[in-house]
Amino acid sequence: MVSVLMPVYNAADTVEAAVDSIQRQDFAAWELVAVDDGSTDDSRGILMELARKDTRIRVVPMDHGGIVAALREAARQSRGAYFARMDADDVARPERLRLQLACFAADPGLGVCGGKVRMMGDSIGSGRRRYEDWVNSLVSHEAIVREIFVECPLPHPTFMIARDWYARSGGYRECPWPEDYDLVMRFWLAGARFAKPEPVILDWRDHPARLSMNDPRYGEAAFRSLKRHYLALLPARAGRPLYQWGAGEVGKRWLREWGSGAPVAVVDINPRKIGRTIHGVRVIAREELPAPAGAFVVVMVGTPGAREEIRDMLRPRGFRECPDYLFLA
Repeated sequence: MVSVLMPVYNAADTVEAAVDSIQRQDFAAWELVAVDDGSTDDSRGILMELARKDTRIRVVPMDHGGIVAALREAARQSRGAYFARMDADDVARPERLRLQLACFAADPGLGVCGGKVRMMGDSIGSGRRRYEDWVNSLVSHEAIVREIFVECPLPHPTFMIARDWYARSGGYRECPWPEDYDLVMRFWLAGARFAKPEPVILDWRDHPARLSMNDPRYGEAAFRSLKRHYLALLPARAGRPLYQWGAGEVGKRWLREWGSGAPVAVVDINPRKIGRTIHGVRVIAREELPAPAGAFVVVMVGTPGAREEIRDMLRPRGFRECPDYLFLA
């Protein structure tokens, strides 16, 4: 029923524990498709020995082509009705597959089921713990969608994807930004629903050699490029001018990069900024913001508590979160 897709590249120190965590699942109808992405250490040998002992494990060797190529090949070789992502340096909790399948059984429109995580590693700082708290707080479809332009609200190593939704979306693709976030955005625009089980299902290893820590496709500028791309495709924006709320440090960063898609104005509550032009965009007071029929608003604020204040300002004017305004980071 479930094909576990595991791209492996130079993971000899951790891959056996990752595979063992799949073998310990309390749901038995799975296969593990491990694509060795041209490893130069003993990863392939370890995988071959594991597969010799357990016929549910299949090893697919390939030349080094990167994570997207490995994932696409793993999906092509898979037979399951669901694809479950697994990294070669993480550890799945024993109930992971069973709990995620229960989410699919409960919601026929579910496209991707993510999961709560516990970060592990020697260098987990306060920033990573804040991210862990944030991503674990988003469980329902509504909560996930509300934050979808802040960061990817589903940790990639926890993805379980319905095979038909994967095929409908075109699957993973090479792009100048994170492949997982790109896939989530395409699923969302196509009408898929999202969910997470309540318990933590994955121990997620954080270390300096992680791809997301070293590849520019996972840098802040790449994330903003992705968000600009998908903001332009939102049906909710059709026919409405774009307004930005926030001319602080986060907002200024966005104003520098909008290019031809720049908002018609930026709203700020600082009286010293109102009337000025920042990076070619006029700053207006909140009272000058048109009604929802004439404005789609993207909000960039980083001050603690500011989001609730802005919601309280927009709600009485008839703005609805997601249809009329979104928070970005």
